[in-house]
Order: sequence, then structure tokens, then C-alpha cells
Amino acid sequence: MKSNIFLVFRKVILSLIRFYQITISPDHGLWSYKHPHGYCKFSPTCSQYAYQAIENWGIIVGGGKAIRRIIRCNPFSRGGYDPIELEKHNT
Repeated sequence: MKSNIFLVFRKVILSLIRFYQITISPDHGLWSYKHPHGYCKFSPTCSQYAYQAIENWGIIVGGGKAIRRIIRCNPFSRGGYDPIELEKHNT
């Protein structure tokens, strides 16, 4: 039962990230034409990273990785290529 709740919650979180990407994301959404070279200084973008992290690592571990990435995304960071590790863990 507990794993079913996590799977449903994971799908809800992933759907919310996709909704953000399609609508208000400056890199992927309706306003992306204003930033033709991208807005996020990281590759993959923070929302792509969060989606991949939660999809591959689960809500708890992947969510933690996504939060750490978003915290690193600030005016003082260099950005650059920062892929998610794809080792799968089910949480």
C-alpha cells in the first residue's frame, strides 16, 4: 500500500513539473521565445533535472537532489553541464 501511494505521488509531482515546463518555464514554456539561447545556466535545465531525478531516484532521494540543484542555481554559480546520475533507486 505504501509503495502505491509513493507511485501516485511521484506521478503527481512529475505531472506538475511537466505542467510548469509547458506553461511558465522560461526555457520550455510559452515565454521561451524571449530566451532563444535558454534561461537556465545549467544543462539539463533545473526542471529537466528535477523530472529525471524524481523519475529515476524516487520522491525522497530524487526530490532531495532536485532541491540541492535548485539551491545551486543562483547568480554566483557557474552553471554548466550537470547531468543526473542514472543509477535507479526505488523509494
